[in-house]
Amino acid sequence: MKITKRVGDVMKDDFALVDGLITVAEAIRIARDKHIKALVVNKRDENDEYGLVLMNDIAKKVLSQNKSPERVNIYEIMTKPALGVPPDMNVKYCARLFERFGISRAPVIDNGKVLGVVSYNSIVMFGILAD
Repeated sequence: MKITKRVGDVMKDDFALVDGLITVAEAIRIARDKHIKALVVNKRDENDEYGLVLMNDIAKKVLSQNKSPERVNIYEIMTKPALGVPPDMNVKYCARLFERFGISRAPVIDNGKVLGVVSYNSIVMFGILAD
């Protein structure tokens, strides 16, 4: 009997939900303190969408452009809307979605709330082999 792993089974639930107005310097401190590689940017209101900032976004859009992390806000470099995935999605289809859209991680969203973040790494490490 083959057991199907779902995104909710492999996601990391130790994520940070931040305001888009924080600076890149603040975002780096939060990511470093929590040992995470992505920050989910909160909605401004119920009609808004979540955003996502990866550490490589900071490297590409701030560091390599010689911009000051203290003077750039997260909303200026985030990806929005973030492509969210449901917790009950099969990890195989999540990996295909990542490949199709050229992304490496996504927030896991259920009923409009972020539950965690799923990445290629978590899919491979926890989603392929049966325990």
